[in-house]
Parts: sequence; structure tokens; C-alpha cells
Amino acid sequence: MSHSPLKTVLARSGLASPEQWDAWNRAWRAATESGGTETRVAFMAREAGWSEDVFLQKLASALGWAHVELKGVTVPAELFKRISTKTAFQHSVLPVSEEGGVLRVAVSDPFDPSMLGAVQFEAAGPVEFLLAPKAEIEKSLKKYYGVGAETLDEMAEDEPVELELGDNREITGDDQEASVIKFVNQVIWEAFKDRATDIHFEPSEDDLRIRYRIDGILHQTPLPPQIKRYQAALISRIKVMSGMNIAEKRLPQDGRINVRIKNEEIDIRVSTVPTVWGESVSLRLLTRGKIFFGLEKLGFDASTESVIREIIVKPHGIFLVTGPTGSGKSTSLYAFLSAINSVTKRIITIEDPVEYELRGINQIPVRSDIGLTFAVGLRHILRQDPNVVMVGEIRDLETAEIAIRASLTGHLVFSTLHTNDAPSAFTRLIDMGIEPFLVASSVEAVMAQRLVRTICKHCATRQKVDRQYLIKAGFPPGEIDATAFMKGQGCEECRQLGYQGRLGIHELMVVSESIRPMVMNRAPASTLGQAARAAGMRTLREDGWRKVKAGITTIEEVLRVTQTEEHVKGLLGDEKGGPA
Repeated sequence: MSHSPLKTVLARSGLASPEQWDAWNRAWRAATESGGTETRVAFMAREAGWSEDVFLQKLASALGWAHVELKGVTVPAELFKRISTKTAFQHSVLPVSEEGGVLRVAVSDPFDPSMLGAVQFEAAGPVEFLLAPKAEIEKSLKKYYGVGAETLDEMAEDEPVELELGDNREITGDDQEASVIKFVNQVIWEAFKDRATDIHFEPSEDDLRIRYRIDGILHQTPLPPQIKRYQAALISRIKVMSGMNIAEKRLPQDGRINVRIKNEEIDIRVSTVPTVWGESVSLRLLTRGKIFFGLEKLGFDASTESVIREIIVKPHGIFLVTGPTGSGKSTSLYAFLSAINSVTKRIITIEDPVEYELRGINQIPVRSDIGLTFAVGLRHILRQDPNVVMVGEIRDLETAEIAIRASLTGHLVFSTLHTNDAPSAFTRLIDMGIEPFLVASSVEAVMAQRLVRTICKHCATRQKVDRQYLIKAGFPPGEIDATAFMKGQGCEECRQLGYQGRLGIHELMVVSESIRPMVMNRAPASTLGQAARAAGMRTLREDGWRKVKAGITTIEEVLRVTQTEEHVKGLLGDEKGGPA
């Protein structure tokens, strides 16, 4: 199909006059030569004032081709042998189906003769071209061929090699090692684009699985079937990037990678552990910058936020934030520090690692390899005349003792603990070996928190829920009829999950004069919790129900983070009464 007949077709269909076609073509070529990456179709659609999909539909009608919605298409596996991975990714084409010996292929740019020729050559038979947006084709390519499939195709030209210790030779574009680098970069890039917080490389007997943790939930990444073949090279590349000893495969190792993605500094913590099928590698992605949530954006209701603002301006005492790993404790502490940060207060932190950089605050990273632990750092911080101290985590008796001594000598201390709820923080400190009277006199408040996934705004819809199910789950019976329960149906914006983003639910326990004697008498956490609730404390689940009533999250999500696993299964597995 030459440009001359195309020009005629476009003019006859009213899509573009011959003069417009020539002008668009010249402008697109100039933009491409200047480094532009926009496809010709996308460029023309924008010039014509249409979206790419609408332009393609009109173009399909003009050419007599079909327009295809790839969202609902399932591609048979045998078709991937008809179009090579290299051609599919290089030209953004996807084999869709085969009917009567004719291979139907989705393309995004019918003006590219090299693409049309490459597809017809590889198909080795009749081809019917369909039109679809490039972004949709690329999304389907990753789904069916796997992330980084085109890179593995390059690597397949040679036998897989493993980077050796001390191998400092220059890597060129033709080296297989350059393809290894490209593949690892692609995995990190895809994780960043999907808002993942963790990447896990998990070897098994005949496969290498890569999973991303997005909004707290693990999702498996589609990969090419030959990925296992390159396991050793990929893991060695990650170890080289993070400064590990690539010759040591029998012991766990820790490392760190600093990368820049879209002008954002990303700090990646890397951990390897040996397994029976090779080393398992975990990468934790942390944004190193000034991007963090303010106190008003953490999901507090007005009354809770007001109480917190009163506590964080006190001259002394300890404010603890509790919850499991990944529940947003550090983000809350940063928000507290940001809210009170001023030139009149000297604020010093010791963290492992420093996740966000705050202007005007002295932040110390833990360096256990040279003896700079939480306890050692905290001891020296107190000689620096601070007003406010933040300790990343109270892990041991020594750190706890120094933190309590600091609070009793006129310092406001923020820190975290790993407990399931707020009342359990007192029993945890006492179990560590702290005297109950010291705990009672130093701790001002404890806040437990969890992160719930929020309903995708693009596909939110009403949800019908059985009344008995709600009562069984603990939802207030008197508020059921007045609540419009919502859920996400699933769309392209949220990867068909129905959720996008996360928000905190909180349990704030303020230590009152009636609770202090109970702490000194070693009252159990359940007794402390009852007293706190009588004084007005709202539990995690109760705060979760408030988010459900506001249409922010779902019943299932609140139950997932506030119940035991067995209880959740019992509730969600009830087919007679669960959500519709």
C-alpha cells in the first residue's frame, strides 16, 4: 500500500485533504528526526483533533479494514509462533486470530510499509490487518509474550553467560550482557510504572517467577517461557548493580541500587537469600525525594486529626505508631514531623533507611556494618540538643530504654513498634523489660494503622450486600440502610482490580489518667483496649467502616486488613450472604 493511494483514500473519506496529508507527513518526520517518539497515526489524530482510537475507527472505515477492541480478545498460544517476538515488539503488531487460513493481525500504523512487509513475510500466508491503538497492542504484547520478551530474544542468539567476579570488560550493544542489563531495567521500569513497592524474583525447579507488590497485593508478571534459562545471568546483574559479591551464592546478602526514573530518585533496597532452586531476590522501591503525604491527606477524620495535632506539639513524651511492615508507619511519622517542622525546633531522626528527605530536619541513616545502630545513634542524638527525636523503630530493650529516658528528660519522641493494635504496644514494651511505671509515665499516645485499597474512581459502582453478611462482619446494624456500598467493577485504569491507591485506617489511643494506673499494674492489652474504647477510642475496623460509608473502600478490604485470615475466609466464603 503506497502513500499515493492512501492519500486518495483519506481525501475521499474526508479524513484529510492531500495538502493536509503532505503537511502532516512532513511535520511528523521532522518531529521524529528531532527525537520525537509519537507514532504517525497518533500525530495525525492529534492534528485532526481526535483521539487515536476515534481516528483509527474512521481510518479503518476509509480503508475497508476492521477495527478491533483488544480488551475482550483472547489470543490462542499457537499464533505466537507465526509472528516472532522481535517483529511483534519492534513494529507493535499482535496476531489476534486465524480464520480460514487467514492470519488476522492488529496493527496501529497502516502507513508503515516496512511493518506491513515484515508481517506478511513472517506469516508466510494471507494476512488480514486490523486497526487498534498502539498502547492497547503493547499492553497485550506484555500480557501474551511476557515483559521483556524482545530482550530475551536478543539474548537467545548466544548461550546464556553469567557475569564473573572481576569481569570489567566493556559492554557493547551487541553483547548478551547488554541484553541482561536491558531486561533488568525493563522489569524495574514496569514496576515503577505500575506503582509497585516491591519486586520479587522467585526461582523454582523449572521456572523463574517475578511478582510485583502493588497497593499491598502481589501480582505475577507475565514472562516469556524461556526466562528460567537466564536466571543466573539476571540475578548476577542485580547483584552487580547493588554492590554484592556475585561469587557468593550460599549466604544471604543485602545491597542498594540508586536509579533515576522520570527525574525521580529511586532508592532500591536489595536482599538475596539462597533457596534450593537458586537465589531468591527481593527489591524494595523507595522514592528518595520530597514526595510524601501531609497530615491532612492520610485519611484521618477531623476529630482524630485534631487530637493528633495536639499531641505532636507537646514538649515531651513518646508517640508510637504500630502496625505490620508496609502499613504506612514511616509515612505517618514523616507527616507528623512535617507538621511541626519550624526554625524554632531542632528535629533529628535516625532511620533505616532514610526514605524521604525533609528540608530543615537532620536525618541519620542506620549503618549497622560500622556499628551505627538505632541505640548508638539515639544515644548520640541526645547530645545534640534536640527538641524532637524520631527513631525509625524500637527493636530492642536498649533502644526502648534510651527513648523513654529521652522523653522523661524533656524530648518529644516519635517511633514505631510492630504490634497488631494500639493497646498491645504497652504490653510489648513491658515484655521487652521496661518497668511498667516508666511506660505509663512516658507514653502519651499510640496509633495503630493499616492501609486499605481505595475504590477506583473510574469504575466505581453501587454494590448490593446481604444484611446478614454485614451483621456477621460487625458492620453497625443501624447504619446499613443509610449506607450506599460501593465497589470497583474493574477497568483499564486499575488493571481490572477495582482498586487504585491506598489510604490509612487508624486506631488512636490517648493515654489518659485513668489508663496510666492500669499500665503500671500490668493490665493485659484487652483490658486496656476496653478502657480506651470506653473513653472514646475508635478501633481499626470501626474506622474502616467509616471509610466504607464514605464510599472510599469496600467491606472486603476492611476485613482483609483487620481480621484474622481464618475469619476472613469464613466471611468471604459464605456464598449465600457475601457481597454481590
